[in-house]
Amino acid sequence: MSSRKLLNPPEMHAAPGFTHVVVAPGAGLAFLSGQVALDPNFALLGGDDLGEQTKAAMRNIKTALDAIGASWEDVYRRTIYTLRPTDYQVITAAIEEVQGSTDHPAQTIVGVTGLAVEGLLIEIEATVVLP
Repeated sequence: MSSRKLLNPPEMHAAPGFTHVVVAPGAGLAFLSGQVALDPNFALLGGDDLGEQTKAAMRNIKTALDAIGASWEDVYRRTIYTLRPTDYQVITAAIEEVQGSTDHPAQTIVGVTGLAVEGLLIEIEATVVLP
């Protein structure tokens, strides 16, 4: 039997077909599913503004971190999927604004042709070392 813990914080949108946070206590790790610019009612946040969508996705990551008692410093890896990979300066500025720091974990930005919900421009997933 697995010791993993599946979490869907109530402050986040429904997770159809996935779990927002999976904690692997024995490994001391948590995996955050890709977070996007959706509010708890599944409404798109930020319109066509990549910076605003990035901030909304990062706020959802913060909600997930809070649910497991972790902080930005506990994020060791981040993967970003975006329709606008060459706008990395916009993405970086929005991330730094939300996390309140210029410190970044290991990261990959991947250009994609689309995301799961029409209108989304960015999705950010993270690997966390549990505090």
